[in-house]
This record gives sequence, structure tokens and C-alpha cells, in this order.
Amino acid sequence: MVRAYKVKGEKRKKKGENYDKEEEIEVPLEEEESTKRVKTEHSEADTEAAERVVDLLSGIPVVATDQTNKPGVVFIIERASLEIAKIGKTYQLLNSDEHSNFLKKNGRNPSDYRPDIAHQAMLSILDSRVNKAGRLKALYVRTEKGVLFEVKPHVRIPRTFKRFSGIMLQLLQKLSITAVGKREKLLRVIKNPVTQYLPIDCRKIGFSHSSEKLVDIQDYVNGVNNDMNLVFVVGAMAHGKIDKDYVEDYLSISDYPLSAAYCISMITNAMERKWKIL
Repeated sequence: MVRAYKVKGEKRKKKGENYDKEEEIEVPLEEEESTKRVKTEHSEADTEAAERVVDLLSGIPVVATDQTNKPGVVFIIERASLEIAKIGKTYQLLNSDEHSNFLKKNGRNPSDYRPDIAHQAMLSILDSRVNKAGRLKALYVRTEKGVLFEVKPHVRIPRTFKRFSGIMLQLLQKLSITAVGKREKLLRVIKNPVTQYLPIDCRKIGFSHSSEKLVDIQDYVNGVNNDMNLVFVVGAMAHGKIDKDYVEDYLSISDYPLSAAYCISMITNAMERKWKIL
């Protein structure tokens, strides 16, 4: 009887060890469903990674306080390809390089998903001497889906596309990005239309290679009254053109098709020469 009891005890112990082992591997159904709900929105790892990227946005403002009352420029980037989708278990910013197979499976043209164009355009605006001199009044970006968001002139946009994608992913999910240690919202989604945020005394100018009005951009801006604010509307899409009702004048500034970033550099250079910003 003693031996039988001993063997029976060993079997129970072995069964208990297996049960403990299973406890480490299996996840209860309730926790599994809760995990799925969290991943549907965005995983904690994605959030932490995006918050680390936000740290790069905090910095010393470059807007000069003594020039805020002078006339300036407003840039509007239209039709930016900034769209997120759930790929696998996480949400990602769609781009033609990494998600071409996903886009083809869903009947979309991969060449239309070029968020790098908006990234380069934003860098070109924020890096300009017009911005550093405090003459950039505002920067607005509207996506292809119609989402409008504001970018503060003193924001430091990440230089690398991967970090930029993380910022845009967090912005489109949380609707705003706040500076670290401050309450100021550096990027925030706002309501349409964009015209309600524009200065009253401004001229709204759009740029398109298909426009019949071919001008020298330097001569054009020199002919504008020095007391007038200028609103420049530039498209950030790979193909097509912008056609917005609020634009008063459409210009073509070259005989050749230009990238959004180069078009913006020509505009900012012309304004810098007009205002003698060195």
C-alpha cells in the first residue's frame, strides 16, 4: 500500500507540473479577445515607438517674435498621400515601396501612394529662410481622403521617412501631437474648410504645370503689394493636378513638370529675394 501510494503521489505531481507548464503558454479567452481589441487600434509597441519619435519634435522655436506682425506666406499642401491601413496585426502608413502587394490585392494603384512627396514638401517649407525669418504664418496639409491638419512653423519634422511615417500614423490616430513637457500641440487635425483659417487680406495662388498662365515666379511675387499675405497651394500627389474653388489664380512657373519640393523651393527663394532675406 505504501508503494502504491507513493506512485500515485508522483503521478499527481507530474500532472501538476504539466498544468503549470500549460498555464505559462495558454492565454485565457477573455485576455486573448482583449489583446485583439488593443491591436486593432494600435499596439503598445507602436505607441511607444511613435512617442519616441515625438521627442524629436520638441525644440527651440525658430519664429522671430519681432517679425510676427509683418506680411507673410501660408502654404497649403493638397492631396497628400497619407493613409493608414491595418496590415497584419498593426496599422501602418501606406507607401508604394513596402505595401505594393497589399495595395494590388485591394485593387489600388501602388504608384498613387507616395507619402514621401508630402514629407519632402514639408521639409522644404520648414527648412526655408522664409520660415526661419518668421514669415511663414501657417502650414496646412490636406490628405487625399480630405483630412486637414495644421503644422506649427517651428516644428522639427523628422528627417528620415521611417520616423516621419511614425509621426503621421500617430497623428491620424490620435488627431494631435503635443510637444514633450509642454501643452502646445505641434500638429493637430482641424475641421474643413481650410479657408476659415486663412488671413483676410491674402491672395490664394495655386500651381499646376497644366496651367496656361506661364510666369516667372520672381517677377510675379515682386509685382504683389508688400502689405499683402500670400497663400501658396501646392499638390503633393504623384499624378494629376489640384483643382480647388478657393484658389484665385493658377500659375505655371516652368516649361517642365516639377516635383512639389522643387516647386516650393522656387517659391521660397523668390519670396526671400523679394523681402531681402539672407
